Amino acid sequence: MDAGEPYVSDEGLPAWLDPVARAARTVRGEELSRFLPPASGSGRQSAVLILFGEGERGPELLLTERAISLRSHAGQPSFPGGSLDPDDGDPGTTGPLRAALREAEEETGLDARGVQIFGVLPKLYIPVSEFVVTPVLGWWRKPSPVGVVDPGETARVFMVPVADLTDPANRATTVHPRGHKGPAFLVHSAVVWGFTAGVIDRILHFAGWERPWDREKQVPLDWHA
Repeated sequence: MDAGEPYVSDEGLPAWLDPVARAARTVRGEELSRFLPPASGSGRQSAVLILFGEGERGPELLLTERAISLRSHAGQPSFPGGSLDPDDGDPGTTGPLRAALREAEEETGLDARGVQIFGVLPKLYIPVSEFVVTPVLGWWRKPSPVGVVDPGETARVFMVPVADLTDPANRATTVHPRGHKGPAFLVHSAVVWGFTAGVIDRILHFAGWERPWDREKQVPLDWHA
């Protein structure tokens, strides 16, 4: 994205991203999650950047690990992102695009000018924090160095090869102490679960990248998850 108003374009994407771009144009919110934004319009407007790059092992995805001291979702692997600021603009148009890029830059130090936004998924909801989340899909057209910018907010920044996310050996079902179950990915010495894992799971499915995996393999989450 060049300086100025953010926009969505799928021109010039690598061929392997075409299935994700196609899915983004047609997928419905209820196909991604059972938690959708309240009809009342309440909730904290936010956005995350789902950033695909290409590394030594092929396609990869940028993730962060939230600092353990944070009030919401402490210690969880996640997409870069956060709440919309007033300066981000209209939550119904370009506000989430600007917020996703801004938050990613603040959390990882990436140069947002090298990111091409190629799709936007339907808004989803995280009941525990009351976030209304817009997932913004990006292609890292011109990669830049990334790392932890503020240790008080981010504990780790890392790239996960898509091959690791689709590997059945790295898939599992998390079991929350309250009984909730959901998809998980065991990658880079981390358990990716919750909202982030749910979105990754659906992207893999609708892009046709999902491989059969053992859904009976369970990973318990400890009491403070």
